[in-house]
Amino acid sequence: MTPDSAVDDRRWPLVVIADDLSGAAECAAVLPGRARILLGPAVPVSPGETPVIDLDSRRLTASGAARLVARTVRRHAVAGTRLLKKADSLLRGRFAAETSAFAAGAGGLVLALAVPAAGRTVRDGVVRLHGVPLHRTDAWHGEPGQAPRSVTEALGGADATVLTLDRVRAGTTRLERCMRAALVGGAAVVCDAETDADLDAVAAAVNRLPHGVRAVGAGGLAAALGRLGGPAAPRAVPARAPGGPRPVVVVVGTAHPGAVAQIAQLTRHGARHIELPAASLLAPVGGGRSAALASAAPGRAPVTVVSIAGTPAADPSDAPRLARALARTVAGTLPEDADLVLTGGETARRVLDELAVTALLPIGQVHHGAVHCRTADGRGVVTRPGGFGGPDSLLRMVGALHTEQDRAPRAPHASDGGTR
Repeated sequence: MTPDSAVDDRRWPLVVIADDLSGAAECAAVLPGRARILLGPAVPVSPGETPVIDLDSRRLTASGAARLVARTVRRHAVAGTRLLKKADSLLRGRFAAETSAFAAGAGGLVLALAVPAAGRTVRDGVVRLHGVPLHRTDAWHGEPGQAPRSVTEALGGADATVLTLDRVRAGTTRLERCMRAALVGGAAVVCDAETDADLDAVAAAVNRLPHGVRAVGAGGLAAALGRLGGPAAPRAVPARAPGGPRPVVVVVGTAHPGAVAQIAQLTRHGARHIELPAASLLAPVGGGRSAALASAAPGRAPVTVVSIAGTPAADPSDAPRLARALARTVAGTLPEDADLVLTGGETARRVLDELAVTALLPIGQVHHGAVHCRTADGRGVVTRPGGFGGPDSLLRMVGALHTEQDRAPRAPHASDGGTR
């Protein structure tokens, strides 16, 4: 991998490739201009937009995920476009296989995986969660195998050069030179970062490299690349249809322990809570499954939260089947005008697939990682990774939808001079 001649400081058009929906939404929310979340590589890209493509590859085999990444790269690796691979900041998913496929044919690879806002940093090439090395935390409790001890180990032992904090903080020009020197030798470049300023420095140096050099990072690097262009212009989003308040349905597909406290906050504020037993969701259609479907109907309650009873104790290998079953159950009983709060990237994607949603337009962030979007037909959707947010996270996400509903135009009534 050999970088070519120096370029100026202009921003390259960007294409982002993600492995799950919550990660794609996290990136789209912090990118300026016409960022749009595309639910699959086959969704057409509109002229002038910044596509953020959710490949939904987290649960594929390593080889299947690699093939999907390679096909997507071939489609979008055109002259003058920078490619960013959104990776999980805790190195989950098919990290090695997808990164290897993403690097094929590139002029180099620069990795920056820190997300300081979520307490996820990189020092000496080691991912740390609130200062603790990843492999010494329980962040991989639901994952197969052990957490990697370093980014280099997560890459499968590929040749990599770690640029430590002293180099990252040495100034853009010196950092760029360090990157170029490592790339000439064929190594991937792993950048330490503990603050947004560190990521800004990485983004500025990457932006000076030829567009054939590709970047791998989490939401922190996407935000830094977005900040290169200065303040973002207001986003154009589809208008909501006139009408009164819409029901809000919250679907909690995460096994994260914090979800219990988040649901409790909602129920204390009057939300209806429906818990669906995992065994019923996984049962064949009919019998227990039919009972689960009947009990899940949210009706016209202002706020309904649907979760899986006993999820933390469920077999992790059942997670994909549970996500699909939960999505089918919710979509089959969802009021047509309901807005949605979806937690857990896989659950969110399955629900939107069931509703035939192929793209989302981001409006903004409710809090870090919780992204407020709109579908083409005006439905409000807020997504969030399963492990993000404090006890009031779901309450704030619902509140964002209610605020938007309050601003929406009301349908005219006869007393207003309107027509019926």
